[in-house]
Amino acid sequence: MPPFRTAAFAATMSFAALGGAVLSSSFAPAFAEMTVEVGGAPMYPSKTIIENAVNSKDHTTLVAAIKAADLVETLQGDGPFTVFAPVNKAFEKLPKATVETLLKPENKATLTAVLTYHVIPGKISAADFVAAIKKGGGQAMYKTVEGEELTVKQNGRRLEIIDAKGDKSFVTIADVNQKNGVIHVVDTVLQPKS
Repeated sequence: MPPFRTAAFAATMSFAALGGAVLSSSFAPAFAEMTVEVGGAPMYPSKTIIENAVNSKDHTTLVAAIKAADLVETLQGDGPFTVFAPVNKAFEKLPKATVETLLKPENKATLTAVLTYHVIPGKISAADFVAAIKKGGGQAMYKTVEGEELTVKQNGRRLEIIDAKGDKSFVTIADVNQKNGVIHVVDTVLQPKS
């Protein structure tokens, strides 16, 4: 290879290597954040529960309910919160017209009670639940923000959440970390006694 071509080739390769280094170092922070995909969208640990939930196509009913109950500001707050987040199909399991009835302004107190029954103060991981279940001899009780308790058990490898009415919900995606807590996606809406 003639000397001028060798020099040009070397310069091109040096530039490419330098450009590559600049590109990879400038884009590294964007890829450094570990996410979990929920409802076809990445859930970012640097965002709040609400900032992430609005992007999940599996949680549109939950987000609408949170807005109707005026809980957006609360769930964007510091927390930390542990949220059992029912998917749209969980709401579809409820008796016909239940969701529409709950979303009416005159039923805001009932809707708020149902939603806050899905929230436990603090950040509780799946491993924390399992440890508490073992310590509790097979189950653990947690007081919700609504005021009533939920029972958590282990069913094989899955976490089972039992509401005040005795109905069961299973965690389908655990440990979706948020800036202000953690979400555990569930397949059934939990209901308080009242």
